[in-house]
Amino acid sequence: MNSLVARMIVNVFLRAKVKAGRDGQVSRFQLAKEWRGLRITFISGLKSYGLIVLGVCSAGFGLKGFILPNNFVDGGAVGISLIIAEVTKISLPILLIAVNIPFIILGYKTISKEFALKTAIAIGLLSLAVAFIPYPQITQDKLLIAVFGGFFLGLGIGLAVRGGGVLDGTEVLAINISKTSGLTIGDIILIINIIIFSVAAYVLSLEIALYSILTYMSASKAVDFIIEGIEEYTGVTIITPKYDEVREMITEKMGRGVTIYNGERGYGKTGDRTSIKIVFTVVTRLEVSRLKSELEKIDPFAFVVMNSIKDTKGGMIKKRPLQH
Repeated sequence: MNSLVARMIVNVFLRAKVKAGRDGQVSRFQLAKEWRGLRITFISGLKSYGLIVLGVCSAGFGLKGFILPNNFVDGGAVGISLIIAEVTKISLPILLIAVNIPFIILGYKTISKEFALKTAIAIGLLSLAVAFIPYPQITQDKLLIAVFGGFFLGLGIGLAVRGGGVLDGTEVLAINISKTSGLTIGDIILIINIIIFSVAAYVLSLEIALYSILTYMSASKAVDFIIEGIEEYTGVTIITPKYDEVREMITEKMGRGVTIYNGERGYGKTGDRTSIKIVFTVVTRLEVSRLKSELEKIDPFAFVVMNSIKDTKGGMIKKRPLQH
């Protein structure tokens, strides 16, 4: 906090925000804590809006470079906008905003103001990108259009979600309906898209509807790829009397972190309840095979439970390279 800008922020904003002590003075620790929080908020916001802008550019490229010139459609609010634009000849950028306005309002009421603001900005930027950025038409091959148009559109949607907003408001609707019905979010989105593609088959043609389904599948895979990440993690719970050897193997041989916590066996071979040590670690999917192999050497009868983890934060898993 030695720079002029930092001192100005401290004097103007933080001193007014932080409560003074009994002596009327604000401690350096309080100011440093507030400054750190402010810096984290600023960097987080910068990353979020950066991801949204990248997402808008990618989605715009998918739409104008592939989908629009060939009259394909996609699922969700984008698909609804494309069908209405094809039937009524109303400008697509206007429809992208108009169709998503109810979903933005719903998101504001049920999720958060920040989410609604980011979604509104994302959809507004996408409309501007479609209206004014001269994306080149890449190909006229229908299969390439369906696959890569969906890929770039899904890439954009996924990046926007990473940034804390959405480019397709139907997910907000699906979240709200799932709360009051027995259907899952995935079921509701599937029903919405079946309706959209059925209308596309009737209004446009069956061939376009089929290619559009392929576009949607490509976009869905791209969204999953971006949101869940390239590197999938696996949480491994191990119950074995040789827990100390297992701990040493994971930390020394594999270079991964380990947590050991106390448990109680519900029913063992002797029929009584005994205390046990439970080993938990997180590895990448590339390391699962090696972990199982090393565990087999130590205790072939160990009880192992594995579950998928989409992402991790902190710890050793992202800090250390894979051990060979």
